[in-house]
Amino acid sequence: MGSFDVPLDDERTQLNEFVEECRSALEVTLDCLTEEQARRRLVSSATTLLGLLKHVTWMQRVWFEECVGGTSRRELGLVQSPDESFRLVDDDTVASVTAAYREACATARTVVADMPLDAVVTGHRAGPRTLCWVYLQVLRELAHHCGHADILREQVLAG
Repeated sequence: MGSFDVPLDDERTQLNEFVEECRSALEVTLDCLTEEQARRRLVSSATTLLGLLKHVTWMQRVWFEECVGGTSRRELGLVQSPDESFRLVDDDTVASVTAAYREACATARTVVADMPLDAVVTGHRAGPRTLCWVYLQVLRELAHHCGHADILREQVLAG
């Protein structure tokens, strides 16, 4: 089912659909790439396709496990800053980063499963937020990085 097939009066279903579409779109940018292609730096920043997926994994854990779930980044074993979350280590592979991404997505789904959109969550450093706000923030980040990934994949495949 595509996003346009969702009943217009079901905001939660629409948000879930859009988030899931972006999650899938990001993951498939690594399809059929070699480890070298997935790690290839094509811009002046440290952004790579594999690094983007690693960052988005971190981002979802921050919003759903820290902000919604109330567990600190330190307790979750997460790096502190977004910039650090893009950095790859030697052990990072397409398979390992994809597995961590899928696990973060599954955990996120579980964390919010029984919560209404107007639920107030208190794990955000700047203060309380509603679950709807968290969904919109995550959707914004996912869509933003989908665009980056599309361009990087196009460059990798052209080169």
